Amino acid sequence: MSEVSSVALAGDASHGQTAPGDLAQAVLIAFDWGTSSLRAYLFGAQGKVLSIRSLPWGVMKLPRSAGEGGFDLAFEAACGDWLDARPELPLIACGMVGSAQGWVEARYIDTPADANRLAASLAEVRTARGVTLHIVPGVLERGTLPNVMRGEETQILGAMLDESRSADKAHAANQTTLVGLPGSHAKWAIVEGRRIERFHTFMTGETFAALRDHTILGRTMRTPETPDSEAFLRGVAVARGASEAGMLATIFSTRTLGLTGQLAAEQQPDYLSGLLIGHELSGLEKLLAATGASWNSQPVLLIGEQALVERYRLALAHFGCSHAQTVANATERGLWQIATQAGLVAA
Repeated sequence: MSEVSSVALAGDASHGQTAPGDLAQAVLIAFDWGTSSLRAYLFGAQGKVLSIRSLPWGVMKLPRSAGEGGFDLAFEAACGDWLDARPELPLIACGMVGSAQGWVEARYIDTPADANRLAASLAEVRTARGVTLHIVPGVLERGTLPNVMRGEETQILGAMLDESRSADKAHAANQTTLVGLPGSHAKWAIVEGRRIERFHTFMTGETFAALRDHTILGRTMRTPETPDSEAFLRGVAVARGASEAGMLATIFSTRTLGLTGQLAAEQQPDYLSGLLIGHELSGLEKLLAATGASWNSQPVLLIGEQALVERYRLALAHFGCSHAQTVANATERGLWQIATQAGLVAA
C-alpha cells in the first residue's frame, strides 16, 4: 500500500469509495479547505454533488509539515483516486488554503466583490501530481478598521443562489440581504443582489472559548448535558439591556450570579454564550441603524453549523427578528458558481 493510501485510510473514517458511475459523470473537483479540516466535493453536471469526503487536515493540521509535502499528501488523500480515474477534471478550492499560511496565497480583492471578480482573481498552485489547483481569493474591506474574510465569500455567494428562497424578492438584482455566518469569528455581510458590499466581524466564538478556558469565569462552570435555552436567553436579555455599559461590564455577572446562587454551574456556559451573542447582535443593530437599516428592512440569512445557527435564530427573535432563514449547502453552490464563472466548467 502506498504512503498516500495509508494516510487516506487513517485520516478519516468517512473517506469511502466513490461509485464508478459517479466518476463517469463528474465534471469538477472542489475543496472547502479551512484551518482545521478539509472537505472535498465531486460535482456532476449542473452542480450536482456526487460525492463528499471530509478529512481532519486543515492548513494548520496537515499530515506532515507544509515544507515536507503536507499539502500534497492531504490533497492526494482527498481526491487522488478520483484523479487516477479522471485526470482531466478541473480543480478549485476556497478557504484558508489560499491564506499566507496556505498552499499558495490568493490575495484579497477589495469590496464590492461578486462571482465575476472572484473568478477573475483565482490563484494557482501546481501539485506534485502535475495538475493545477485554482484557489478563490479572500475579500478585503478597506478603511480605518479594515476587515477581511476568506472562505465566507464563497458561502455568501452560494447562499444567494438558494433555490428554496423566494424568487421575486430574494433574487432581485437590487435586493439587500443581511447574511450571518456564526462561528469563532462571526461574519455579517450586507449583500446587494449577489454582490458583497461590506461586512463586519465579531470574535464571539473565540472570545467565549478564551473566557471559558482561560479566565476565572470557567472555574465555576460545568458543561450541561443539554443546552439551557432559558439561561441562554437570560444572557441575551442582559446584553441587550446593557448597551450603555458594554460587554466588559456584564461578563463578570457569569461568576457573580453563580456565587449568589442565582445561576447554577450548568447554566453558566449558556448564560455566557447568550451574553456574548447578545452583545454581538446589539452591536450589529447599531451598525445597521447607522445606515438607516433594521432587522426587518431586509431578508436575513444564516449559514453554519445547525445547532449554532439555531441558537442565533433564538437570539435574533429576542431582538425582534423572527424571519431569519437557514441556508444549507452554501459552500457547494458558491464553489460551483465561481468555477462556472471562471470557465472551469460549462455554465
